[in-house]
Amino acid sequence: MQAPKADLLVMAPLLPSLMSALEREFTVHKFWIAGDPTGDTFKECAELIRGIVTVAPAMVDATLIGSLPRLEIISRFGVGLDAVDVGAARRRGVIITNTPRILDDCVADTALTLLLAVSRRVCEADRFIRAGEWPRRKFPLSTKVTGKTCGIVGMGNIGEAIAVRAQGFGMKICYHNRRRKPNSPHQYYEDMEAMARDVDYLILVVPGSDETYHMVDAHILNALGPKGYLINVARGSVVDQAALIERLKSGGIAGAGLDVFEGEPDVPAELRQLDNVVMMPHVASGTNETREAMGELVLANLKAHFCGKPVLTPFLE
Repeated sequence: MQAPKADLLVMAPLLPSLMSALEREFTVHKFWIAGDPTGDTFKECAELIRGIVTVAPAMVDATLIGSLPRLEIISRFGVGLDAVDVGAARRRGVIITNTPRILDDCVADTALTLLLAVSRRVCEADRFIRAGEWPRRKFPLSTKVTGKTCGIVGMGNIGEAIAVRAQGFGMKICYHNRRRKPNSPHQYYEDMEAMARDVDYLILVVPGSDETYHMVDAHILNALGPKGYLINVARGSVVDQAALIERLKSGGIAGAGLDVFEGEPDVPAELRQLDNVVMMPHVASGTNETREAMGELVLANLKAHFCGKPVLTPFLE
């Protein structure tokens, strides 16, 4: 007789191929159907749940974790764990996994895409042609990227991948990190504000957390200055969005390339109306190849755990 399949709580709709695989290998309970953890429908399955599969922006908080007495593992489709109460999980002895490294290249590609697009006014130029303006007037000049200085905030795997790409465009690289990387060939700044004063582009690649909340505030933006550009492929919470909008409107900084926002998916009209901003809807890792690989890793972590083997990518911080 085949052993019963482990029960999983899936927090939000996932890639169809991953959902099919999960439903084949496990007994899946859909949180967006089961609903409120205090409700009767959810309580019927809560005693069975041994694993959670989650994806942003779904929250796995202490209340949810506490309502699942048999919970053993939380598997995150993505890297950031700001939507998971890691402390509550740790106190319960719950294993946490994510999907690191797989999405490094695509996120780094997106950072450079935003940098180039806002510098060379790509989206403005596209709108200019579509509006039929080319026969009537000249398009404004843009900013050269080669030779400029790129300051990376968060020199992890993605930060290093960004550095390689930026060097390919002839840029000078420096970085700010919690600590100096001993083998890095790039200039290290212990003080992020000092680095912001010295760079043309400030690229953010840090996790969202209490520690990084609004780390890019009015002071950092003022240091970046009227010729500087901000590129954010980290989390919206890392930037004081109100201060950013004010400086984009006033010319306090030259422009921004943003994949993430505070309060997303709601983006303020003031930001949407600015020409010196290029925006993407939190899709830095959003390629078919990367998302399929992320799904395969989520599944592999779950299968390893429920077969009594070590998970492949435990979250260790």
